[in-house]
Amino acid sequence: MAKKKTAARDGAAESRTRGGANLLIAAELDAFADASRILRDGFADLPGFASEVPGSVDLGKVLAQTARRLHNNYPYFHPLYAGQMLKPPHPVAQLAYVLAMSINPNNHALDGGRATSAMEKEAVAQLAAMFGWKTFLGHLCGGGTMANLEALWVASQVAQGKTIVASEQAHYTHERISKVLQLPFEKVKCDAQGRMDVEALKERLLQGEVATVVVTLGTTATGAVDPLHEILKLRAKQNFRIHSDAAYGGYFALVENLDANARKALAATGESDSIAIDPHKHGLQPYGCGCVLFKDPAVGRWYRHNSPYTYFSSNDFHLGEISLECSRPGAAAAALWATQKLLPLVKGGEFARSLAKGREAASALYSRVSADDRFVTSFVPELDVVIFGLRAETVSAASSLARDLFDAAAKRDLHLALVELPVKLLENGLRGMQKDRDVITCLRSALMKPEHLEWVDRIWEILLAVVEEKIMWGFGAELQRINYAILLPATSTHCCI
Repeated sequence: MAKKKTAARDGAAESRTRGGANLLIAAELDAFADASRILRDGFADLPGFASEVPGSVDLGKVLAQTARRLHNNYPYFHPLYAGQMLKPPHPVAQLAYVLAMSINPNNHALDGGRATSAMEKEAVAQLAAMFGWKTFLGHLCGGGTMANLEALWVASQVAQGKTIVASEQAHYTHERISKVLQLPFEKVKCDAQGRMDVEALKERLLQGEVATVVVTLGTTATGAVDPLHEILKLRAKQNFRIHSDAAYGGYFALVENLDANARKALAATGESDSIAIDPHKHGLQPYGCGCVLFKDPAVGRWYRHNSPYTYFSSNDFHLGEISLECSRPGAAAAALWATQKLLPLVKGGEFARSLAKGREAASALYSRVSADDRFVTSFVPELDVVIFGLRAETVSAASSLARDLFDAAAKRDLHLALVELPVKLLENGLRGMQKDRDVITCLRSALMKPEHLEWVDRIWEILLAVVEEKIMWGFGAELQRINYAILLPATSTHCCI
């Protein structure tokens, strides 16, 4: 017993100090070996056969080459990667995926994925329950793009030829999907917080011919949350569908440390006609794993089709009967099912607390940046995305400095992202700057990992070191035009790392 407890403690310590890539640790690999034996035992009654594995002699060599090629990646798994919306999958998701891949089920039909189809239905039901739905239609798909495509395709069947509208900060995929579906698409302007302007939407609705309003619950650029609770009031007076693109922000419905707008909007998600959510973003899943949900199961009629070579092994419901995609990996369903089994989607649970840490980290970084006159900021983060830049005489100069900071921070292993935003979204922070462009390039940081909370101080130290290095030594001609009296307040201290 004592040895087991010691091993458990050692495994916990190892998990807390993962070095290098987010590789599986010994305890997790042992669990996988046990699970593999259980899976193999389930087919022990079959007669043995000689399995041919072409190239098996060089398998180890090629895997080693693959590992070396993978060095050419940003360290997405590390807290110092705070750029794009990339989050490492949970070990149980990785292992369950590999376990299912040994069978390689296809969840198009029960013919190809009997067990994993059942697991998908259970996992998707848990996602739907997060928004209060017990009766619904839904399935997994390749990602948010496919989920949004299916939702807007159904909307086009319900109201053919009518216009789809989304905010000017909505993901560009909605405009592209509308072109694919040959539907009119229009953008609605945003307010100063990057959210859909409700008054502008109201004016457009009064002009008529709008069939669907896309509400973004967590924009890709800034993490802004459209005020769904206010848009629902317009739907009560007008006749239109609401599709909630919650690909990024949907899981925050479980989080309790949100501001009023985000909290009310996410609480109202269940009032949408359809929802897109990406388990491969905040759901701890490998790419690609998206999900589309419909409130009214009757929309399944639009998917009805005949297949002369599937759906014969069972009279039960086949997921391919409600999906535009045909072949879909059963391994993705197994991974999601296992993750939600380990970390239930409930408020106050371990999964929700982990999300809340990212939100807290974003608030902490924003507080530091907004209190320093050398930086310009946008609005207070609603989720876990922080937008900021460097102050300069002109917007063009500030944009150039942002790109310099992006490169200089990467040399210190801090990886951020860049984003171009309308100047109006940073209007309050651009005091004294000449607005010679309508668009400004800023730094963007998605603090998705719970570890980011403990690393905010380190991230801030690196940012300060880079900024003060710029001031001391100069990074390009644009820097020479900055007002150093503003950039070097009397309280400034040099930070060396």
